[in-house]
Amino acid sequence: MNSILKEDLEEFTLPDDLIEALRGSVMVVTGATGLIGSMFVRCIHSLRIGVRFILPVRNSAKAALMYEDMEDLSITITDLNTEDLLKSDFDCDFIVHCASTTDGTYMSTHPVETFSSAVEYTKVLLEYCRNHHVKGMVYLSSIEYYGQIFNDAPVTEDMMGYIDHSLARNSYALGKQASEFLIFAYADEYGVPAKTARLTQTFGAGISPDDKRVFAQFARSVVAGEKIMLHTQGRSAKPYCYLTDCISALVYILVKGKNGEAYNVATPSTYVTIRELAELFGTFSDIENPVCTDLSAHHDYAPETRVNMDSSRLIDLGWRPRFPLKYMVRRLIDYLRASNEE
Repeated sequence: MNSILKEDLEEFTLPDDLIEALRGSVMVVTGATGLIGSMFVRCIHSLRIGVRFILPVRNSAKAALMYEDMEDLSITITDLNTEDLLKSDFDCDFIVHCASTTDGTYMSTHPVETFSSAVEYTKVLLEYCRNHHVKGMVYLSSIEYYGQIFNDAPVTEDMMGYIDHSLARNSYALGKQASEFLIFAYADEYGVPAKTARLTQTFGAGISPDDKRVFAQFARSVVAGEKIMLHTQGRSAKPYCYLTDCISALVYILVKGKNGEAYNVATPSTYVTIRELAELFGTFSDIENPVCTDLSAHHDYAPETRVNMDSSRLIDLGWRPRFPLKYMVRRLIDYLRASNEE
C-alpha cells in the first residue's frame, strides 16, 4: 500500500459516540470502487470495530483486487438500476450512497443516462430503506447542486444559483437536485432516515492515477516537473476538503444528521479560485513561473461559478475538519511521488 495512504488510514479516527454507533453494524456502500466510496470503506475498516460491508458493484474483479487485503468484506454484485437490491435477503444498518457519474465528457454526451441513473439509483435505495429497518442513509450530492453563483458570499444549504436546463453537461447537477428532493420526500412522507451530504471538491491520498479533475492534473504536473496548464481563465471558485475529513463528515451526517436535511461538506478558509489553486500547487514546483494558460482546446468543464459553501450546519453536528488547504495540496503531491517510487 502507498505509504501516504497508509499513514492517512492509521491516523483516521472518530469520536467514541460515533464509533459505538457503527460498531458491529452492516453497511451497504455503493460506488465502492470510486474515490470516496473506497476510502470510506478503508477508513471505517481501519477502526477495527467489526463493521461488515456489502458492496454492490458492477466490476467484481476490480473490487476484489482493490480490497484483497481486507477481511470481513462481502462483495455483492447487482445493478442498482433494477429492483435486484429490493429483492435481496440481507439486512443492513446503514447505507452510504456514493455511486455517481464523475466524467464531464460522459455527462455532456449521455445526459439521459447521467440524469436518470442518479434518480433511479437513489429511489431504489430509498425503497430499500422504506421496507427494511435501516438506521440511516447518507446520499452524496455535489457542489454542482448550486449551479452558477457569481459572488463570494457564503452559500448555505437553502440557497440556489442558476442552472441552464438546455446544457447537456448540467444533467449531472439536475440529477443531484432531483435525487436530493427524493431524499427529502421519502423522509417527509415515509419517515425514511436519509440525509444528504453536499460535497465540495474533495481530494487526498487514494485518487486514481487517471483522475481527470483539475487538482489531480495540477499535482501530476508538479510531480512530473512540468508546467501547470490552465484551460480556462481559472475564475471559478470553491472550497475544498481533504478526503479523510470528508469521510468523518459522512459519518457525522449518517449518525447525527436530521432526516431529509442536506449538509454542506467543505473545509472553512479553503475558498479559492482555480487559478489560485494552481498557483498554490505551483509553490511545490521546481519550475520558474510554473502556471500557464492555454485556451485553444475545448474541455467539458462545469460552467463558471463561485460557490463559497458554508459548513456551519455540519459543524453544529460536531464535525471539525483537521487539514488546511496547503496541507491537502502537499499531501496529494507526496502521495503521487510515493506511488511513482513503488
